[in-house]
Amino acid sequence: MNLKTSMSISVKVGILSDTHGHVDERVLDVIADCDFAIHAGDICGAHVLAQLSPRIDTIAVAGNNDHPAVWHEDEAEVVSALPKSTQLQLPGGLIIIEHGHRLGNHPDHDQFRWDHAEARLVVYGHTHKRVVDQTAEPWVINPGAAGKVRNHGGPSCLVLHASEAQWHIETVLFEESVAA
Repeated sequence: MNLKTSMSISVKVGILSDTHGHVDERVLDVIADCDFAIHAGDICGAHVLAQLSPRIDTIAVAGNNDHPAVWHEDEAEVVSALPKSTQLQLPGGLIIIEHGHRLGNHPDHDQFRWDHAEARLVVYGHTHKRVVDQTAEPWVINPGAAGKVRNHGGPSCLVLHASEAQWHIETVLFEESVAA
């Protein structure tokens, strides 16, 4: 996807991952206030994608749990259409999105940087651990888990504020919900 850039354009991108069939309502509220939503895989159901309502578009990739054998049989066409990786051109740079499971449970950020040197930002999921690594370019980030499974203290997402002149990443972490 390409977004025409201009010095005056600023976009807001909600970044989530590892929902495993459930997105916390508070994360959905954050995404609704964004221009784009990026889901970095382990979606585990078309209903999750349908719940995301950014102003412009949702971009999603397949995780290691996103294949027809795991999803409901009526959703085989949706899950089969998910790419392993994709990109989003924004004012000020390119985002590359992949789930990251190809690099195992402790991915080397330098490998992401090597593989995607053309990007300003690499987004991955899989580990369920929030990471904002801005020590080198491209930046490498993981939004953590936005659902109920292994969310390490509560569901989370990241919000990228992007303009031609500046990019800023905001971490959004919610407390674990108490079941009624």
